[in-house]
Amino acid sequence: MKIRNITLILSVLSLLVASSCNNDSSSDKMPNFLFILVDDLGWSDLGSYGTSFYETPNLDKLATNGIRFTDAYAACPVCSPTRASIMTGKYPTRLNITDWIPGYDPKNRKLLGTTDNHFLPLEELTIAEVLKEKGYNTFFAGKWHLGEIGFYPEDQGFDINLGGHHKGSPPGGYYTPYNNPKLSDGPEGEYLTDRLTDESIRFLEENPDDPFLLYLAFYTVHTPIQANLEYVDHFRNKKSDSGEDQKPILVDEHDGSTVINQVNADYASMVYAMDKNIGRLTYYLEQNGLSGNTYIIFTSDNGGLSTLNWEGRVGPTSVKPLRAGKGWCYEGGIRVPLIISGPGIEPGRVTGQQVISTDYYPTILDLAGMPLKPEQHIDGISILPVLKENIITERDAIFWHYPHYHGSSWTPGAAIRSGDWKLIEFYDYEETELYNLADDPGEMNDLSETFPEMREKLIMLLRNLQKETGALFPEKNPAFITEN
Repeated sequence: MKIRNITLILSVLSLLVASSCNNDSSSDKMPNFLFILVDDLGWSDLGSYGTSFYETPNLDKLATNGIRFTDAYAACPVCSPTRASIMTGKYPTRLNITDWIPGYDPKNRKLLGTTDNHFLPLEELTIAEVLKEKGYNTFFAGKWHLGEIGFYPEDQGFDINLGGHHKGSPPGGYYTPYNNPKLSDGPEGEYLTDRLTDESIRFLEENPDDPFLLYLAFYTVHTPIQANLEYVDHFRNKKSDSGEDQKPILVDEHDGSTVINQVNADYASMVYAMDKNIGRLTYYLEQNGLSGNTYIIFTSDNGGLSTLNWEGRVGPTSVKPLRAGKGWCYEGGIRVPLIISGPGIEPGRVTGQQVISTDYYPTILDLAGMPLKPEQHIDGISILPVLKENIITERDAIFWHYPHYHGSSWTPGAAIRSGDWKLIEFYDYEETELYNLADDPGEMNDLSETFPEMREKLIMLLRNLQKETGALFPEKNPAFITEN
């Protein structure tokens, strides 16, 4: 009897220990990743980054619960190159995707732009493919813009693709019918940003157990600027209640004009709708016990659309105090908001860590406890030290190569940042400009004549990076005739 009792006790203890081990193992589950990429969202379009006209309470809360980056950058001032860079951990020059697809290369200008790839090569090992190999469910919703049929998200490692095809702007606008070959139309009055979030939540509901990569690439706030009818009156009234006329204020930027105040109520309603839907997603994660094991990365593919050279058109937002906007290698075109939250990240921090699109790939692998793949994400660094230990990772330089003309009035050129110093080279004008961003984040005081040695140092560093990554350069247009 005693032996049987002892055996029974040992069996119970064994079950308790096993149960305890199983509970402990839940903390060792692979983490989930929610990557949110907004299209054309400007650096100062969030409350936590300074706006007072737009309203982003859910993203401001996310910043409070995570870490906010002041010096995060897109890999290019336009969309497709940045998106390719995020997927691969490589500079756009290595991929020969240096313009939005299919791009804009006029034949009547001083220079002829380079010939780019119009797709993300299938031989590239994307972050989605790597995570999928490790058992992750991979889901894509929204804007892809990295190639035609055969180069869609489902061809690049995503199990599910809803809305991702070759177009850069929503072909049917933001209300159904969407005219999107990868997204069925919804009921009358359905709003695209809502629908993409609905599909994302449905994916979470249908995959409750396995780790996931949910890559939500909103089409918003890309043109067409189409008001969200549910919220736009609030912002129109907000403008009216200010007691001011509140028309756009424009300043010259080379051959274009830049908006320096945020007054577009239609745009504000789109930003607010995006924020509301992010709130829906984070609420779902919290209510279903997923938030404690999910990293959220929120950013934009390039700067806000504030600078244009088309007569009669005005950009919908302002990124002041930064200079210029989308399409430019000034800070307004490349510096973007970045918020990261998740397990082990001390909430409420703000960091000046320099980050660029190539860094997300190795960082996600690091957060997942997976080995890095430096032969693939060759241009990225893991920012795990700043996320988990608040240790700034120093880097020699980051650079941008945009050898194309753009409707923002940008002409072919490039830029490089090393420490606080930044150089911009204009191939068309055959000029360079030098700025110290610590003292002059708005890039108003050109120091190229004052610090010629720094100018030459950065030019050499830029040339080395361009050569190393296989950058192509525009050529002189033999048909161009200079007007006297």
